[in-house]
Formats: sequence, C-alpha cells, structure tokens
Amino acid sequence: MRRLSRLIIGLLICLGLLGLNGCGSPSSAYENSENSEKTDVESTASLKYISTEELKYADGFKIDYYEDNYVVLTTNSDGNEYLIVPEGKEVPSDVPDEMIIIQRPVNDIYLVASASMDMFCELDELDSILFSGQKAENWNIDEARMAMEDGSILYAGKYSAPDYEMLLETGCGLVIENTMIFHSPEVLERFDDLGIPYIVDYSSYENHPLGRVEWIKFYGALLDEKEKAGSIFDNECAMVDEIDIENTGLKVAYFYVTSNGLVQVRCSNDYIPKMIELAGGEYALENIGDEDSVKSTVNLQIEEFYSLAKDADYIIYNSSIDKSIESVEDIINKCPSIADFRAVKEGNVWCTSVDAYQESLSVGYMIEDMNTMLTGSDKETTYLYHLE
Repeated sequence: MRRLSRLIIGLLICLGLLGLNGCGSPSSAYENSENSEKTDVESTASLKYISTEELKYADGFKIDYYEDNYVVLTTNSDGNEYLIVPEGKEVPSDVPDEMIIIQRPVNDIYLVASASMDMFCELDELDSILFSGQKAENWNIDEARMAMEDGSILYAGKYSAPDYEMLLETGCGLVIENTMIFHSPEVLERFDDLGIPYIVDYSSYENHPLGRVEWIKFYGALLDEKEKAGSIFDNECAMVDEIDIENTGLKVAYFYVTSNGLVQVRCSNDYIPKMIELAGGEYALENIGDEDSVKSTVNLQIEEFYSLAKDADYIIYNSSIDKSIESVEDIINKCPSIADFRAVKEGNVWCTSVDAYQESLSVGYMIEDMNTMLTGSDKETTYLYHLE
C-alpha cells in the first residue's frame, strides 16, 4: 500500500529542472553537431543532437535528446533504440529501419513489468496504461488495483500468454515487458509480426538500488515528463543521503523458500545486498553468483544455505514473492533447519511487506527500515516488520 509520506514527496516535485550535459555520445542514428566525421546515416539525418542524459547510478539505458523534443531511448542489454516522436511531429524520412518508432502521446500501454507501475503512478501517467499483465487482486499498488476494478485498466493475460485479439482490437500502442519474457521469446516474435512495439524493462539488472529507481528517468523521457522524473529521483537520493549510517558489522541474509524446497537468495552484485550495505550492514552470503552475470538470484540447496547463513545476525524473509509468512514458525515449517540459525535463536527475524517489490520507488524507505532493524531503533518501519 502506498504510504502517505510517499504521496507528500510526490507533491513536492517542483524544485528545479534536471540538468543535462552534452558529454555523452549520441545515438548513432542521428547527427552530432560536434562530430565532423559522420557516417552516411549520420550525414543525412534530419535531427540534430543536443545532449545525453547524465545518469548517476543506472547503466541499463541511455537517453539522447534532439532538437524539437525528439528523444532516442536505448536499452543497453539488447541494444534496442526507440525514437520518441513528439505529438504532432513527423517521423523523419531517414530513420534507420532498425529504429523502433513510438509516437507521443504514448497511450494504450500493455504493462507487464509490474515494478514499472509505481513509476507510472508517481509520474501521474496511470491513464496511459490500458492493459495489465496482472489481475486486480495481484496488485499491491492501490491506484492500479482500483483502476482495474473500475475497468479503466483491463487484464490482457500474463506475460507468457497475452490476449493478442484484445490487444489488436483495442489498439495497443506499446508493450512494456520485464525480463521474464525471455522464458517465452515466441511472445516477442508474435508482437513483431503484429507490428506492436515493445520495450523490455531491465531495471532488475541494476546493481545499485538507486540505479533501479533511476529508471524513472527512462519513463519520464518516454512520457514527456523529464523534469518530474528528475525531481522524483533527486528526492529519493536525498532521502538515502539523510539516513545516518555507520557500518555495524552485522551480517544479514535475505531469502525465501521456493515451492520445490530450494532457497532463493540474491546474488552478491544485486541491488538488495547493496541496500543492506547502504543501511550499515553486511550481506551474509558473499561471492554468490557470477559477477559478470545479469542474474539477480540463485537457488541454493538447503544444506548450502545453512552453511552460508546460519551465523547471520539477521535474516529477512522476502514475502513480496512468498506471501504465506506470518510468523517465524511459518518459515521453520518450510525449512526446519532454519530453527538452528543464530538470528532465529536471538529473535532477529524480519520479513518484507508484500508490496515491497511492486513499489519500486520504495528504496529509500527500505534502506531506512534496514537501518532501523540493524540499530535497534524504535522508529516505525514501512516495508519491513519483525516476526515473532
């Protein structure tokens, strides 16, 4: 559930324009006015490059700005480039064939990437979404759930089985997927055949938690809400900066038990371990996962998890994925060996709220909650709660 304090922060978005610089390299499709050696494509391009968005933490995307409010978005993991054409403007005749065209206003979106919904709500762009990959009862974001209940947003099937007929009949303008779609690549092929543009959200691949938050700039550029997106991001960074953090030396394990009895943990280079570090703790499972891999999680046998995490000072159960946990006993029933963990014996077992993942702009609050947990503060938490 969205917290009142987050709404107040949203109302404060007005503190200044997000600065841009021109030091980044532009998309290869368009002319850089400072580059005297142009390729054939660049030399015939009709749009002139202005600047590239300076990103502080994210490395999964790029935003290039051109004259007359044209924008090129690039998702770095797949190399896809998207030309965002302003409302009422023409698509330049010399756009390369591989460039994906998205015309503003961007409407009738089929949103499958549930972690992106929070950003659309904060940007006041919920009306641009017409279809959801989640049913109403699966949304922990009030605005999304209510929009589906009143019919403003329609369920169009999950990521692996979209209702193509509905999307075509209603005129879907854009699909936004998460990386789960790579388990069903035939869906993207079908969208290609139907001429429906799609973007894959790679925010879960970011190593820094504020890199995940910085994806709001990507959506701000897409929806022509650049300044608002920049202010939201700056507010989130300011909140993290204001947390009084000292390294406690306390080790924290973050996990959940899968339906087949494995323990899913975060890779060491994932943004969750970084949040623990920013909160003043240390991730208990060092050197987990391939450093060069984009995977954010690893499934461990219970015996391996026990050997790595049994001496952790705190354990956090991820109930945003497994919503069945209400007590320490519930975790022990899933994994009896957890009863022998140091954190269980000392009463240091915590759990995330079910809305922690979907509310992707909760990073500052989650870090603050972890710091509260580690320091024993009596401050009220927002996305973490103690299990008895």
